[in-house]
Amino acid sequence: MATRKTYTAQQIHFLKMLSREYPTVNAASTEIINLQAILNLPKGCEHFISDVHGEYEAFLHILNSCSGVIRDTLDDLFANSVTRTALDRLATLIYYPEEKLYDIQFDSDERRDEWYRITLHRLVLVLRHMSGRYSRSKVRKALPKDHSYIIEELINTRDEDADKHDYFENIIRTVTDIGQAPSLIIALAEVIKRMAVDHIHLVGDIFDRGPRADIILDSLMDYHSVDIQWGNHDILWMGAASGSRTLVATVLSNSIHYNNLEVVETGYGISLRPLSVFANEVYKDCDTSRFAVKLVGDEHATEKDKLLSARMHKAITVILFKLEGQKILRHPEYGMEDRLLLDKIDYKNKTVEAGGKVWPLEDCDFPTVDPADPYKLTDEESDVIDQLTASFRRSEKLQRHVRFLYSKGSLYKIHNGNLLFHGCVPMTAEGELMHFQLGGKDRAGKEFFDYADKAARQAYYLKPGTKERELGMDFLWFLWAGRNSPIFGRDRMTTFERRLIKDESAWTEPKNPYYTLYQDPVVCEMLLKEFGLEGDHTHIINGHIPVKAKKGESPIKGGGKLIVIDGGFCKAYQSTSGIAGYTLIYDENCYRIVSHQPFVGHAEAVRNNYDIASSSVVFERRSKPQKIADTDIGTELQTRIDDLKVLLQAFRDGVVTEDHR
Repeated sequence: MATRKTYTAQQIHFLKMLSREYPTVNAASTEIINLQAILNLPKGCEHFISDVHGEYEAFLHILNSCSGVIRDTLDDLFANSVTRTALDRLATLIYYPEEKLYDIQFDSDERRDEWYRITLHRLVLVLRHMSGRYSRSKVRKALPKDHSYIIEELINTRDEDADKHDYFENIIRTVTDIGQAPSLIIALAEVIKRMAVDHIHLVGDIFDRGPRADIILDSLMDYHSVDIQWGNHDILWMGAASGSRTLVATVLSNSIHYNNLEVVETGYGISLRPLSVFANEVYKDCDTSRFAVKLVGDEHATEKDKLLSARMHKAITVILFKLEGQKILRHPEYGMEDRLLLDKIDYKNKTVEAGGKVWPLEDCDFPTVDPADPYKLTDEESDVIDQLTASFRRSEKLQRHVRFLYSKGSLYKIHNGNLLFHGCVPMTAEGELMHFQLGGKDRAGKEFFDYADKAARQAYYLKPGTKERELGMDFLWFLWAGRNSPIFGRDRMTTFERRLIKDESAWTEPKNPYYTLYQDPVVCEMLLKEFGLEGDHTHIINGHIPVKAKKGESPIKGGGKLIVIDGGFCKAYQSTSGIAGYTLIYDENCYRIVSHQPFVGHAEAVRNNYDIASSSVVFERRSKPQKIADTDIGTELQTRIDDLKVLLQAFRDGVVTEDHR
């Protein structure tokens, strides 16, 4: 006779809670069988993207094309039976179904209906191929409600079987006859994209430089499965939305400087009138030549527009210098006293002392700076920045996006053997972890990352006006611009020098030694171990620093232990990198690094079936295909199976009673 299992009170409580979801032996057994089957399915495809920087058209194309996964599938299925022109059009149809359907013209109803029939056949074949890696339950949940029955019938009916052929064809014919072919094509295209990639990792920097980060965030919020590792530009906007006056000033200074106010004014509905009125009054007689705005592509800008932009740029930048100085003075633990420069200006000789050297200034005409108290805002400046900060706090769309960044984001993530973070693990030149005296304690490596992640959340979630929230907002600024911050990764940010000193040798921003040391596999393995990862198939995945491909630099570092996937989406960086950056695909068989050429634009892509020219390289292949059982999700599912097996035993032992209601 079998020995009866002994249960603790805590176990019994847990099992009774679990039995509410699985109230009978049959219910628990069915779920065990289902989960065990899922464990044996292929691992889902992961898509890694970084540094999209507001370039929403290129980002959406990469998202829709899944970095070439869809194109590869079309080639595998149709390369020997469909012309290249037809394949290009089919790919575009999947990427942009509504726009492409509108773009295609037919000379007769018969030609149109025949095209619908052929296209539906091909889309069903693509979806059938892609959905084969998932359970029927998961596929069913992904189907749009209005077309779920039809799509399920089509992908599960093998039309090559003689007894099913007529049934399959009749569905296609009926859909076309009643005018539902376009809506079914759109539905199939969306499900194909859903099936192509199981999960997206966005490794930082959604904001700045490009025109509409808000459109990117809208698309991510609609995506089925995503996580985000905060980049320095994301932290900047998160801090502005939290109410940091310093980071509001930084956002506006950067946005005006690069003539990138569309996302501020159109995307988030933030009015800059308080700043424009103030700048026109206070800086009307000032030299603003060093603050001229880069009005690239704005051929309609008048001299009056340019002058106002320069005045606004100078006004908000001076406010920024003051607020940054206040933070540095408030936090000696940041070790950034050398960045206090307003008090080092010699107005008589028009020079400043910085980095142990005296530099001539191109501009020291600062009507709001009191040399005796240079970091104090005037009453007018304080009123302007308060109004602007209130506008950031009141923007419903910005607040919704920032809540999403906090809920789906973190400073780093460990997933399926990979360590993901945007910038760097700060290190010394000797190859040791760099230590920071923050929060009353010495911190380095993973402990520092965990502290930084918690402090970043403190800035948004704690009660406004409290000391703890203020400390959190100050720390967000440190993450943005602090010496060797893990997402900034440089010794200093030289905004002051770039705006006011002509000599470019004053502009240097030395990178943390991490960016040299990560070439060494031993260093990479040490960093992985610091975060609890060991083994042949573990990696660090970074963004942040563009890879200079045109100079022969490889995105693969440390003997394959580290991959840099700075997206290079931002057009301003493409002259440095020589390409439009990299993305990464990790499926059940291998890791593939995908390099991309610049995007021609959404309209051209739809009209002429242009894709982003991409090439992929497999840099690591598994000896056998991975299953879900080999992943982090698999570990969670196995734990669930084990719990359900204990519940079965508890039912049989009478410790938990079945409920057959």
